[in-house]
Amino acid sequence: MSSALLVLLLLSADPRGGVGATACWMSCQRHVQDPALRASLCQACITQGRPEGWLVALGHVRPVPREPLRSALTDEQWRVRWAAVRLTAKTRGASEPRALADWVLAAQGEAELAACLTAVRISAEAGRPPAAFLQKAGERGAAAAERIRARQEALREALTLELYAEDATVREEALSHLAVFLGLTPAQVALDAIEGRPESADAAVASALKAATERGPSSVGRMLLDAAVPANQARVNRLVALYSQEIQVLQGELASSDPVKRRSAVSALRPYGPLAQRELEQALNDPDRLVRQSAARGMARAEGFSLFEAAGRRLRTSAPLGAQLPWLEAVAREKSCQPALLAVASSPSQSPALRGEALALLAECDMAPRQRLDAASPFLRDPEALVRAGALRALGTGGAGGPELTGILTAGMEDPAPEVVAAAIEVAALRRQVRWGDAIAKRLLEGTPLVRQAAASALEHLGRPHHVKALAECLRQDTVAAIRVSAAQALGVLGGPFAVSALSEAVQRDGDTHVQHVSREALRRLGFQR
Repeated sequence: MSSALLVLLLLSADPRGGVGATACWMSCQRHVQDPALRASLCQACITQGRPEGWLVALGHVRPVPREPLRSALTDEQWRVRWAAVRLTAKTRGASEPRALADWVLAAQGEAELAACLTAVRISAEAGRPPAAFLQKAGERGAAAAERIRARQEALREALTLELYAEDATVREEALSHLAVFLGLTPAQVALDAIEGRPESADAAVASALKAATERGPSSVGRMLLDAAVPANQARVNRLVALYSQEIQVLQGELASSDPVKRRSAVSALRPYGPLAQRELEQALNDPDRLVRQSAARGMARAEGFSLFEAAGRRLRTSAPLGAQLPWLEAVAREKSCQPALLAVASSPSQSPALRGEALALLAECDMAPRQRLDAASPFLRDPEALVRAGALRALGTGGAGGPELTGILTAGMEDPAPEVVAAAIEVAALRRQVRWGDAIAKRLLEGTPLVRQAAASALEHLGRPHHVKALAECLRQDTVAAIRVSAAQALGVLGGPFAVSALSEAVQRDGDTHVQHVSREALRRLGFQR
């Protein structure tokens, strides 16, 4: 492969130009002088995609050439230097900490700072200070750690400068490494970095700090609040002002009519924690369920609690169902949701409505169908109708089947409580139990609005041509607009001359504009333009 073609491939694979495959190619060209060896090693950059990729290929050469290894120790990228140390350790049959310690102790002048900086970085990657990382190197490790300690201020300054780098990844990495090296929180590292520097440069450090919290359970707001001692207050205020501007931009997306944009906005608000508490609290009332769930997670993070802890605190209050439901919905998306939901459902201190919602959300828990049935079954006989209804709804995505499901649905359809009947109809539709279509159609013209609504919605999935007459009558006669809307949607699926006639009549005569609109759309789906 020609050098020109290889460069072309590298640039197309790595459009950022400064990292990955392109950086690997440049490093390889710089440190490998032998033309034949260079041609062989530099091709590895295409598949490796990391700056140190060519050194991985060098490790397969026998014997390993020493000159490229020595040269790689002078590379500007610490990962290349560390890869050279690792390969040196392998060729010598020594441990990596020992090879690192020997390099730190042997380096002189500018090379000493690069060696110490590499030790600081790889130690931080392992989550340990250099002294702990080098401990396995014995006396040489202790001596190397002492040399690093003597250069602490120079090392701190070198890493602090990288907090202002153009590349966001470089900034985030520098912040993380400084925090481990100095034994400080990321927030304190950021606050120390901006001291004595112009406020116009604060955005770089602020972005690195926010990125650091995005990967963990905390939030940038919580970290700044914890660091807001009097000595830090002025610098904390500088960063808070920047974050407040970013939150203000997201407020516009939060007010969008597009739920996808609102979801994105709430997700972006979560790393701000307490700084975005007002916006997150508002999002808990959003009509979109995913927005509410994301807001609940953001609120938990803002308060410094796990989702389960924050939800437990909310559910122990006497708040209305609408305020508690987002927390239950968020819990239902967690891996260990079953015990938490069952604890709410079993609690006599909770309202029947909340207990029923907790049971219904078992349908969203990641659990085996039989496990879901076993969990919900005892509540099918609960004295509270809302609890029985919730237990039924838990089976909407699986659980019982065959005769077992038939028995459960039969009991639900015959229950005296309309909430339970409506839940049984809903489950029959979700489980595509076509045999219940006739019984459900009869409910269209009798019973409470709750049952009629459930029946009209179910027939969109379970309806057959002979159900059109009942749906048409429902569309013409029902006094509840929402039920007429559901009937129109079902007729738009079933079609036929009676459906077209009823829909046309609704377009012309129904007193509700939404019913008219839905009926018109149903006719359009059936091929009639009005």
